Amino acid sequence: MCWDETHFGKMGSYYINRTFFFDVHPPLGKMLIGLAGYLSGYDGTFLFQKPGDRYEHHSYMGMRGLSLPFCAFLGSWLIPFAYLTVLDLSKSFPAALLTAALLTFDTGCLTLSQYILLDPILMFFIMAAMLSMVKYNSFADRPFSAPWWFWLSLTGISLAGALGVKFVGLFIIVQVGLNTISDLWHLFGDLSLSLVTVGKHLTARILCLIVLPLVLYVTIFAVHVMVLNKSGPGDGFFSSAFQARLSGNSLHNASIPEHLAYGSVITVKNLRMAIGYLHSHRHLYPEGIGARQQQVTTYLHKDYNNLWIIKKYNTNTDASLHTDPLDPSFPVEFVRHGDIIRLEHKETTRNLHSHYHEAPLTRKHYQVTGYGINGTGDSNDFWRIEVVNRKFGNRIKVLRSRIRLIHLVTGCVLGSSGKILPKWGWEQLEVTCTPYLKETTNSIWNIEEHINPKLPNISLDVLQPSFPEILLESHMVMIRGNNGLKPKDNEFTSKPWHWPINYQGLRFSGANDTDFRVYLLGNPVVWWLNLVSIVLYLLSGSAIAIIMQRGIQLPAELQGLTKVLLRGGGQLLLGWMLHYFPFFLMGRILYFHHYFPAMLFSSMLTVFYLFHPLAYGMIGPLAQEPESPMAGLRWLESWDF
Repeated sequence: MCWDETHFGKMGSYYINRTFFFDVHPPLGKMLIGLAGYLSGYDGTFLFQKPGDRYEHHSYMGMRGLSLPFCAFLGSWLIPFAYLTVLDLSKSFPAALLTAALLTFDTGCLTLSQYILLDPILMFFIMAAMLSMVKYNSFADRPFSAPWWFWLSLTGISLAGALGVKFVGLFIIVQVGLNTISDLWHLFGDLSLSLVTVGKHLTARILCLIVLPLVLYVTIFAVHVMVLNKSGPGDGFFSSAFQARLSGNSLHNASIPEHLAYGSVITVKNLRMAIGYLHSHRHLYPEGIGARQQQVTTYLHKDYNNLWIIKKYNTNTDASLHTDPLDPSFPVEFVRHGDIIRLEHKETTRNLHSHYHEAPLTRKHYQVTGYGINGTGDSNDFWRIEVVNRKFGNRIKVLRSRIRLIHLVTGCVLGSSGKILPKWGWEQLEVTCTPYLKETTNSIWNIEEHINPKLPNISLDVLQPSFPEILLESHMVMIRGNNGLKPKDNEFTSKPWHWPINYQGLRFSGANDTDFRVYLLGNPVVWWLNLVSIVLYLLSGSAIAIIMQRGIQLPAELQGLTKVLLRGGGQLLLGWMLHYFPFFLMGRILYFHHYFPAMLFSSMLTVFYLFHPLAYGMIGPLAQEPESPMAGLRWLESWDF
């Protein structure tokens, strides 16, 4: 087993077992992995623990191999896709053949396609979208014909596939979008076409390149949600309402009071991904860490120390004078938006408390503690509860209402920084009170468990989110997950400028493997030739732009060649740039394999440029004397700059 097979092979198993999990990428790639494993007889029981583990007594070849539409099979299609794309752009059989050869003998593409990874699947859809776009462009003189509709529709299907595997698919969507805008602008300027015809072109592209991919993309998530209906390791990344739909989760088929009331025993969950429940325990903050009072943290797991009692604001801190809201004679009073409350920790009877002492880890934030005993505390125990956007009226709904707790004295907002406390904090996550009132997921909470014997219970099935809400939440969680993939101390990573020069590769095999070693590295002949060709193409394109700007009239044959060089090569250069330069703007951890979609475009550009006649200075011969290459150079010398 190699590298990220520990993730994606395991996720394929989750689909076979219908167990819910979380990943930062959209689900299509893992769904296909699971389907390939299922069809080839894999039972979904292999643990996929670490690189170097052997696939003993498990059928893994269906997910890796050529016999089913999966990794090696899809990776092998990169070669004919590149061949056909360059053939269509350059009309040169030798150029297309050499492009196929470059990819056939690139060690990086070969290595990536041999394992259970998302990369060959992603590159398959990217190249399919590129080829389909080039093909429907080639039928521009036969609009609305059957081949034109076929390639236009296939472009939209491929775009949905690329985005459904990874968000990197957005880059090929941008490229197709720019090509479409340019195409429509050209059609709009063609006075031989009526506005009705232009409108038909616009409608066709909207249907095939926007509506069709969107429908397919949403369908992918619908299947994902339908298949993964059992509780699993991904539950904690999602909201309580989402968890209620998962079989085996403690919230599934549960019945609790719908609206929050005083005296209820509750758990409060932070809505930021994987932050957990508001938690306290009998341990105190150590000497020198703010006030030496009871620790308040967030904890990822369900625990009796997550339970709090919600009580009314009362300026009299003498507990003996407080009315017990659970007393049968005491009328039910619901908590409403804007109420001032106290939260008493059920296990220790201390109140949720904040003050002007600095938080343990986050500077300029205030410390949050447990203070008092048996409900007796002080004015720093009071919080104003607010429903974000007040979407659910004045009452606060369990699971559904998104709330914030604002400290009455300091004006700060209760939140969790997500930072891990040291050993004295049991490596739980820091809770702070931030004076910065901007609304963020760190400071938004919801009520999950709700116990109040005086209130009627309702089934949580009523509170389960609709599919549009699930779709939106899934994307929010994925985006936050991607943003949270920061490099850790001493973790191997790479920088984007390393990639085109093949500076360093990526170890695929386990750290202690002695039987075999696998290392991802591109063929240096191919990669360095690609880099040189990109530079030469930019120089040639700049020279042609200068010539045209100077007003030099080129022969008709030469104008056609120039158009082919700029348009065809420009499409490939744009593909390389869109799949490469955005990584310089990303703050997440990056690896060498992220460059491979861009590498495909640079390989096609290399051969397209090197086989183009203008690359050899054969401008004159093509225009005047095809049998004499030197004529082109003499013709260039005659130009008056």
